[in-house]
Amino acid sequence: MKRLHIFLFLHLGILLLLIGTFANAWIAPTYFSKLNLLSLGFPYLILLHLLFTLIWVIKKKKIAFVFVLSTFIFYNPIRRWINFSPQDESINQSKTDIKVLTYNVKYGSSGWDNVKNYIRQQNADIILVQEKDTNQALRSDLVKYPSVILKTKHKIVRQCDLINDRSKGNSFYADIDINGRIVRVINVYLEPFRLNKNMLGMEDENSDKKENNKIKTIFSKLIPTFRTHEEQVRKIRKVVDNSPYPVILAGDFNSVPNSWEYYNLGKNLDDAFVKAGNGSSTSFHDFKFPLRIDYIFSSKNIIPKSYKVDYSVKLSDHYPVIAEFLLN
Repeated sequence: MKRLHIFLFLHLGILLLLIGTFANAWIAPTYFSKLNLLSLGFPYLILLHLLFTLIWVIKKKKIAFVFVLSTFIFYNPIRRWINFSPQDESINQSKTDIKVLTYNVKYGSSGWDNVKNYIRQQNADIILVQEKDTNQALRSDLVKYPSVILKTKHKIVRQCDLINDRSKGNSFYADIDINGRIVRVINVYLEPFRLNKNMLGMEDENSDKKENNKIKTIFSKLIPTFRTHEEQVRKIRKVVDNSPYPVILAGDFNSVPNSWEYYNLGKNLDDAFVKAGNGSSTSFHDFKFPLRIDYIFSSKNIIPKSYKVDYSVKLSDHYPVIAEFLLN
């Protein structure tokens, strides 16, 4: 009997931590940065919750009914990681107004020719690239800022840098005339965490440094970065909220779903994966656990038609993310 009590308290603790991830929508890292850590553990917490719920069901305990019902609270948070939405039959599948590609290319570590060939083959209307060395001269159809670029087939009406401090993160927006309709496109690259595999107990061929106190080291990287993200997100949200045009917000957020960054960058916007994606949304594959940190969001009147994480391409530690939209 005591074992069941311990098991019950453990399960209630897991459920409480899962519920805590909702608080990230309101509590900023400045006030309680450690709360944001729960979003990183969400996939494992939800798996444990489902496993424990199954055990209650097998044991035919009445409490199983409560835990089964509680699972529905996390329907939308789960869909941000894994989604199996039916195709919206009201959307015209024969037409595409905007095709967007976002890709963190890791400074072309797998060869620029391969990266360029892949991007060229996608024939996207808007190409957003992160971790691109922009020291070389670029053509006039490229927006040039440190680490991030945008390429488009259409006319750029105006552009503006958003993060111009000394951080590694970078972001800018470009107002683009797409067949007579102006859309504000924002390329997001939030501050990276600068984690290496050694910190996570994995072998890192790119680092000889051995981390003795891994937990302490990880926390020393994560917590300050969460706070830097907060300042960067507020700058980006300002141009989203004040935009006179519909918005496409995409890039490498260096943040997982259910995090403070996700909730606040995606506020009043549609997550294209949730609306039109299927299967897994994992976009970063260099570590051994699932991480979705690359996104494409859009205003309500830019309708997501399809969403794809291209798992066939391993030219970076990120997978390319592609979405197609209709202009309403």
